[in-house]
Amino acid sequence: MEKKDMFKKEKKFISLVIYLHDAAAYLKYFLDTVIPVCEKNFQQFEIVCVDDFCQDGTVDLLKEYIESRQIRVMVNVVHMSFFQGLESAMNAGRDVAIGDFVYEFDDIFVDYDPKVIMDVYEKLLLGNDIVAASSRGKMRLTSRAFYSLYNKTKRGIGKIGPETFRIVSRRAINRIKSMGQYIPYRKAVYMNCGLKTATIYYDSRDVNVRIKNKTVASERTALALDSFIYFTNVLERISAVICGVFLVFTIVMVFYIISNVFHPTKPVEGWLSTMGFLALGFLGVFALLTIILKYLSVMLNLIFKQQRYLVSDIEKVVK
Repeated sequence: MEKKDMFKKEKKFISLVIYLHDAAAYLKYFLDTVIPVCEKNFQQFEIVCVDDFCQDGTVDLLKEYIESRQIRVMVNVVHMSFFQGLESAMNAGRDVAIGDFVYEFDDIFVDYDPKVIMDVYEKLLLGNDIVAASSRGKMRLTSRAFYSLYNKTKRGIGKIGPETFRIVSRRAINRIKSMGQYIPYRKAVYMNCGLKTATIYYDSRDVNVRIKNKTVASERTALALDSFIYFTNVLERISAVICGVFLVFTIVMVFYIISNVFHPTKPVEGWLSTMGFLALGFLGVFALLTIILKYLSVMLNLIFKQQRYLVSDIEKVVK
């Protein structure tokens, strides 16, 4: 019976990259959910936990769990030098992972059925390179506004949305690395790497759970602002619109000045010249700003090539 079960198991080597930051309250339930699924379905897998400067005993709890459960797979803990946020930490964990396919768990809050873990894997085998799992539950108003604005102003073709976790093929990871880019926002880069992507939607056990869960919202504000700069032309559009407004205002002022030259009633002395000068001045400022923003968007590609995270050490909990 055991041999038969082994024959049914997937032979691909799987890596689980798990983000940890003061998440002790959710850790045990998450591991109880994910590890049995992997033990049942995969012959080989590894666990890469990224300790983003946890201060609540999350790492100690992880070690106790592994020892008590007698986990026999390779377990690495990547200790970040200081708190560096989700994206930098997950970049470090992904670089350590050696699996053919890599699961990325951005948080360990479980509101999905365990079978969703295998659903994304099976979807990947159908020819996709990145498959995400996303809840049909409610989103925060700010998140809804962010995704709507982002997708309308993005430079690439792929749309992004809320994701609970994802699985990425080694080909996709190698594609990103061959582009020479540090990944400031994985969703956006994955969706624009030129490979096939898909999303599986699941019914959350509580439609409001993602709104109430604080671990999901952490660090999102700064990341959202960075993403608009990195991947969209929203600032260029705003600057161009303002520039257009002042261009129209300048043209109107020119016609107004010309009409007043031949009008019998003269306006207050100096008013026309002052308004004309201000209109031309603001037009020039915003035109120059549009050019600068376009130049900076090109320069960002050079910034992506830099290493942007610091690791203190990598601890092998299970070899």
